[in-house]
Amino acid sequence: MNINGNLVSLEEPQVMGIINVTPDSFYSDSRVSQETAILKKAEQMLTEGALILDIGGYSTRPGAAEVLPQEEIKRVTTALNLIATKFPEALLSVDTFRSVVARQAVCAGAHIVNDVSGGSLDEDMWQEVANLKVPYILMHMRGTPQTMNSKNVYDNLLIDIGKELRIAVEQLQQLGVADIVVDPGFGFAKSMEQNYELLRNLGYLKRLGLPLLVGISRKSMIYKKLSISPEEALNGTTALHMAALQQGASILRVHDVKEAKQTIDLYKALNP
Repeated sequence: MNINGNLVSLEEPQVMGIINVTPDSFYSDSRVSQETAILKKAEQMLTEGALILDIGGYSTRPGAAEVLPQEEIKRVTTALNLIATKFPEALLSVDTFRSVVARQAVCAGAHIVNDVSGGSLDEDMWQEVANLKVPYILMHMRGTPQTMNSKNVYDNLLIDIGKELRIAVEQLQQLGVADIVVDPGFGFAKSMEQNYELLRNLGYLKRLGLPLLVGISRKSMIYKKLSISPEEALNGTTALHMAALQQGASILRVHDVKEAKQTIDLYKALNP
C-alpha cells in the first residue's frame, strides 16, 4: 500500500492498534480521552509493534448511541493532532463512516480511512476517499450500528459477502481509489454462528486479490461464546488470531498489540 507517500508491504502480517476516543466502546480499557492517556496508549502500541494506529470517535457496537458529526470530528482530530505531533512517523487511520469526518481527519494527520459501513451510510464517502487519495479499508456491513443485528439473513454467507464486497471494490476502483483493504466485518450483520463460519472460510475472500483485515479483538463472538467478559477475552482473541493468520489475514486490528505481534511472530515461525 501507498501510505503517506511510503510503500508499505503487507507480505508479512501487520498489527493495527485500536485507540477509541469514545466514552462507550464495548471494551472499557480501550477508551481514552485525556491527552496524556491518548499519547501513552499511542506510545505503548507503537513500541509494542503496531504498524498503524486506528483512531475512532464513534462507537459502532450494537445499539451504540448516535454521535453528532461535529463531536466526532472534535474527538478524532484532537487525538490525531496529538499523536501526529508527538510521533510524526506513525501511520494513522481514522475509523469513521462519515465523509466529512474523513476529510477533517486526513487534514489533521490521518493517512488511511477505515469505514465500518463500506460506504453504505454516506453516499459521498467513496468520492471523498478518491479525492483524498488515501488507502481505504472497506468493511462489510448491512444496516446501521442500531439495526445491523436484524440484517443477517443470507442466501449463502460466503458467496453473498464476497459478491457484495466485489461490487464495492469495482466501484471504488472506477472512482480511482488505488489502495483498498477488505474487512469481512465480524460481528456486523452476522450471527455468532455466521462469524465462525466466516472465520473458518476466510481464505475464500482472498480471491478478491486484496489484503484482508480481521477485527475480532475481544468481540462478543469470543466472550459470549466463552461466557466471560470482554476484559477476560484476550486468550480467546489470541487463539482466533492464529486461525485468522492461517486463513490469510494481512492485518490484525487489535486492542492488545504485544500479544498480537507475538502471535504473528509464532505464525511466521510455523510458516517460514
